[in-house]
Amino acid sequence: ASETASLEEQLQGWGEVILLTDKVLRWERAWFPLALMSVVSFSFLMIYYLDPSVLSGVSCFVMFLCLADYLVPALAPRIFGSNKWTTEQQQRFHEICGNLVKSRRRIVGWWKRLFTLKEEKPKMYFMTMLFSLALVAWIGQQVHNLFLTYLIVSFLLLFPGLNQHGIITKYVGMAKREINKLLKHKEKKNE
Repeated sequence: ASETASLEEQLQGWGEVILLTDKVLRWERAWFPLALMSVVSFSFLMIYYLDPSVLSGVSCFVMFLCLADYLVPALAPRIFGSNKWTTEQQQRFHEICGNLVKSRRRIVGWWKRLFTLKEEKPKMYFMTMLFSLALVAWIGQQVHNLFLTYLIVSFLLLFPGLNQHGIITKYVGMAKREINKLLKHKEKKNE
């Protein structure tokens, strides 16, 4: 609770923008996924067209973040109107901050589990890391860097909406049923 309150305090100037972003990421309107993918596609096409060096790209990205960090808290109340902040919006903002804190805790927990695995089962850790990193290196060799980044960014931005509308649950359930069918079919053949 204290971490959530601290995060709410840090992000208070971004409240309206975060709520709007949350609505877009959860696809509250039918055209939000199309708009989201259009913006992402346009951004990646511009990067492809301009072909900046890594140093220039990182510099421009950090410069954009600095501008946003300076301008958003100053302009958001003028654009959205600070007198329109309702208890419902405050409740949703609190939920979003709580979810961000939970996500950070999950990532830290996975990181700690990885190091626990390293200490308790070093051979398994070594083999898992070796196989995982080799697979990632192979995928990176097969797929162009920018296209791979585009796919990852697109998936991460579409994930909340896919999850909200039950699409991920539906397809994961279908995959589990198919795997179970294959396993049962294999068991019957073995008998």
